[in-house]
Amino acid sequence: MADLIAPATRPANPRFSSGPCAKIPGYSLDMLVDAPLGRSHRAAVGKAKLKEAIDLTREILGVPADYRIGIVPGSDTGAVEMAMWSLLGARPVEMLAWESFGEGWVTDVVKQLKLDATVRKAPYGQIVDLATVDFDKDVVFTWNGTTSGCRVPNADAIPADRKGLTICDATSSAFAMEMDWAKLDVVTFSWQKVLGGEGAHGMLILSPRAVERLESYTPAWPLPKIFRLTAKGKVSEGIFVGETINTPSMLAVEDYLVSLKWAKSVGGLPGLVARAKANAQVVWDFCAANPWLQNLAETPAIASTTSVCLKFADDRIKDGEAFAKAVAKRLEKAGVAYDIGAYRDAPAGLRIWCGSTVETADVAALMPWIAHAFEAELAAQV
Repeated sequence: MADLIAPATRPANPRFSSGPCAKIPGYSLDMLVDAPLGRSHRAAVGKAKLKEAIDLTREILGVPADYRIGIVPGSDTGAVEMAMWSLLGARPVEMLAWESFGEGWVTDVVKQLKLDATVRKAPYGQIVDLATVDFDKDVVFTWNGTTSGCRVPNADAIPADRKGLTICDATSSAFAMEMDWAKLDVVTFSWQKVLGGEGAHGMLILSPRAVERLESYTPAWPLPKIFRLTAKGKVSEGIFVGETINTPSMLAVEDYLVSLKWAKSVGGLPGLVARAKANAQVVWDFCAANPWLQNLAETPAIASTTSVCLKFADDRIKDGEAFAKAVAKRLEKAGVAYDIGAYRDAPAGLRIWCGSTVETADVAALMPWIAHAFEAELAAQV
């Protein structure tokens, strides 16, 4: 133990949490001076800021002009629930789950909405075989499993002529992974993930097919005001130009705008995707050189480039869960990595956020520290 020498280089930013995630490089509260604090979100200045957030989101993500984008309450969770409660029930449903948040959507649909859904699950490290899914049903899935580090590699399995709606929780993939909009009818995400924004606000993106469903179908259950997307049988268009259902934080809106403008400055979506890939590649290369640390994703094609989940694989480890927690604690105590323990429902290990706001140099600087903490904890077991 005494012979172990700590690495000389430290990450400049030790924030590798998978949510809320690292702020943009060089972030300062001074960037928020234009926030219209103390002003109504219904005043001209408030409406302009909210519409700008929607317009920049569309521009950077390449959302088609005929898709609607709304800012909604309750973060990504609120956006997903709003979509499920408003749209499901018109057709048979398939629920896909390969991590804890997907499991949560299954619970809500089966136990709360009480729909007789087909449920397809895959264990941590895998995803459901999309070739087995019936897309003539409504299908709900996560694009990237934040707690499992497994993602959908592409949307090729989704037919263009599907009869059902695809409802995609994209909270840890939007702004870091390419999204095939023609294959997606509902997409949700939150500000505090890939762009490192502040919490509480969600984004809801609807295709024309989803809007047609909203205007032609009324769910059998009552809808709380916070979930209502229609009025008198028509979609509430105001929601999709910045007239939010409830009062948003104009400070958080300004923060999101700062993040969106930074995203444009690094090359828009292609630049963001490249940054996340470069970060993840550092971790993958480290795992390849150090077999005692492995990607939880079982195949490279489904390995996440944002929430990179890892497991320890060494016969000398006596208690896997305790060991992983101890390593994460050592890294936090050293001030080189905060909040990188595996999610509570996931297999024991580490979870390193490699999203677009993280600097590749910081990921590279972290890797020797993981090796140091690993060896130190092995020595402490003796």
